[in-house]
Amino acid sequence: MEPEPDSRLYSLSPLLFLLLASSLEVFLGVLAIILLLACSALISGSEVAFFSLTANDFERLEQENGKKSKHILALKDKPRKLLATILISNNFINIAIVILSEFVLMSLIPLDAFNNIATGWLSLWGTPSPESVEYWAGVIGFFITVVGVTFLLVLFGEVAPKVYAKVNNLKLARRMAGPLTFLQGFFTPISAALVTTTKVIEKRLARTTHTSPLASREDIDEAIELTVSQEQDAGQEVDILKSIVKFGDVTVKQIMRSRVDVVAVDFRIDYYELLAVIRESGYSRIPVYDNDFDNVTGILYVKDLLGHLNEARGFEWQSLIRTDVYYVPEAKKIQDLLKEFQQQHLHMAVVVDEYGGSSGIVTLEDIMEEVIGEIRDEFDDEVEVVFKKIDDYNYLFEGKTLLNDVCRIVGIDTSTFNDVKGEADSLAGLILEITGVMPKADEEIPYENFTFKIVSVSKRRIEQILFSLPKA
Repeated sequence: MEPEPDSRLYSLSPLLFLLLASSLEVFLGVLAIILLLACSALISGSEVAFFSLTANDFERLEQENGKKSKHILALKDKPRKLLATILISNNFINIAIVILSEFVLMSLIPLDAFNNIATGWLSLWGTPSPESVEYWAGVIGFFITVVGVTFLLVLFGEVAPKVYAKVNNLKLARRMAGPLTFLQGFFTPISAALVTTTKVIEKRLARTTHTSPLASREDIDEAIELTVSQEQDAGQEVDILKSIVKFGDVTVKQIMRSRVDVVAVDFRIDYYELLAVIRESGYSRIPVYDNDFDNVTGILYVKDLLGHLNEARGFEWQSLIRTDVYYVPEAKKIQDLLKEFQQQHLHMAVVVDEYGGSSGIVTLEDIMEEVIGEIRDEFDDEVEVVFKKIDDYNYLFEGKTLLNDVCRIVGIDTSTFNDVKGEADSLAGLILEITGVMPKADEEIPYENFTFKIVSVSKRRIEQILFSLPKA
């Protein structure tokens, strides 16, 4: 006869089943926490990865024209929605980690352990009641969960992935482009509401603060005057600091040399005529055009002629022309142009207007002079800005003189005529903006406390203007 099973096994089987089931739940909970931490790390790192991409990175992605590149460029076009998607996803994941961590901790550590800790701690102040023991046991369990989860989230969900993303931003952006595109679509209702609310708050804050870039700039200029002007002979330093503050807002049109003042040559002239132009101008780079200046075909570097000074009149100097002409629009900021000059190792660009015609040229020297003032070398025989100071209140300028130069010479802020100058950059252009018609000789044009008197004018342009400052 077979021995009958021990009845104790039947009594233990439900306990074993519960233990195995509990262990499986804990295992799955721990596994889920690890997976969620990995997701949190990827999404947190994506924030740094996407928002640290440079213009060169985006240009490279546009050239690749791949699927992931298109996803990245599409996400970049809506930065607010992308940031909202990242924050919403990260918050949902972190909440899930906290809930699962609470469950796993309570499953691994019996409630009696927390009760014993609370009892021992409360016994220091007397005999604790069951209610107080239960309350403080829950507080201790919650505290342990928060500390542990916070440590995991900060280390593995924030710090480590963001350090990695800073170094490997493009690589991580490619990896997360697809998932973030899906999440952006999935969380569209929530992210749209969040972005809309943010815009409303920003508008209301903007109305209440009543700040403007002009006011901020005036504050900065005043701060420079107060701090630097106290030092001896600090006038030049003050001008340089103010120029640096305004540097980012200056356009190419404001500093360029207009086409009427550009020394350029037709590529058909003979060698001796070219040498005469070079000797008379003293410039090291000469633009070369075909028929007229609207068709600049190249730049001639005078140093390339050094080995050919004894050539005959028929020497084909055209073979020395460098055809890599760089064109820039009038509205381009000189801050951006300076970077392009540095990257492409250039010193000169041809400025074109909105119709494609050549407005003039701009050089690296022009940009630097905007900050540090006029640069004079041994070849500069005369001052570029032609003017005559009659007395402390009256100055005679040519009509083509740039407004920025006029303001610097007479000692007023370069933003004085911003409200009335329109698209004008020269003193003559300012007069035309104020009057709306071509003025006559000896006509006086008042503006605020200033007076402009037309000294000489031709049928096509204002040639000389007497600029009078208000007397104190």
